[in-house]
Amino acid sequence: MSHNIAIDGPAGAGKSTIAKIVAKTLSFIYVDTGAMYRAMALYMLRKKVRPNHEDEVSTACRDVDITIRHENGEQVVLLNGENVNGLIRTEEVGNMASAISVNADVRTKLVELQQALAATADVVMDGRDIGTVVLPKAQLKIYLTASTHVRALRRYQELTQRGENCEIEAIERDIAERDERDMHREISPLRQAEDAHLVDSSELTIDEVAQQIIRLYRENA
Repeated sequence: MSHNIAIDGPAGAGKSTIAKIVAKTLSFIYVDTGAMYRAMALYMLRKKVRPNHEDEVSTACRDVDITIRHENGEQVVLLNGENVNGLIRTEEVGNMASAISVNADVRTKLVELQQALAATADVVMDGRDIGTVVLPKAQLKIYLTASTHVRALRRYQELTQRGENCEIEAIERDIAERDERDMHREISPLRQAEDAHLVDSSELTIDEVAQQIIRLYRENA
């Protein structure tokens, strides 16, 4: 039987960073759900599907197989059996992924693929609706959060280190607006699953959060 860890939470809480550390420590597969959306987008681009034509998108997504494996210590995204790691990080693919992610049939298809992967492998998966929709029977569910100000500060530091000019007040406003959208969207809104452990990372280091989740998993496994 496979073991699954679901990590949900708002933007900027550190979900992906933490999930990767937890997966590596426990020898689980980290499932990058964003990469799966990008692989779907690449498929749509190859098929010349028009993203603003909902019926075309819905029809095209039916025949896709997307999965993730770990080979030689790296995550490999497979689109119909083809390693597409080097093809899914372009701006064009990112824009298409954003456009098709609002399609209900695309979301349903990707949830099915994510569930199929989790049924056969030990995985750590992060997102907005993993514990509530994608992996409702996960052995461990985490709701990872941090204050709006702390999340804005982290983003500000990340951007300024890249040499980008930005204002922390504007970033904090954007994060608050995104939280509002994520929590009130029609399909799979962001919310804490009833059986999820709340972990607030505001005052913790990345390593402290990861160790707390690993301890919770070992206690619950």
